[in-house]
Amino acid sequence: MKETRKLWWGIVGLILLSPIGLILPEIFESGPAWGEWSLEEIEKMLGFVPAGLKKIADLWAAPVPDYNFRSFEGKGLTRSILAYIFSGCLGVGLIILVSLLVGKYLSRKDPD
Repeated sequence: MKETRKLWWGIVGLILLSPIGLILPEIFESGPAWGEWSLEEIEKMLGFVPAGLKKIADLWAAPVPDYNFRSFEGKGLTRSILAYIFSGCLGVGLIILVSLLVGKYLSRKDPD
């Protein structure tokens, strides 16, 4: 039980640390995280958007884009931090739920 408690505190700590990816670029004015560029940012850096990238850009839409809520966009860093933390909790909750369901499915008794 003690090891499990340490695990949960570790997960909580990681969730609370997740907004560092928002805070540090804001402090150092470094722009977005490497590799997480929008099409507009790629066009600004390269002068064009590669045709293959433009073709598949709309293939996937994230359920919570940028780990933020539409109503929080442009409303300050504090709200973005809260949205990041909520997204972390939501992600951990979904992983736990899926893990429990898979565990329950795998541990069920075979009727044979």
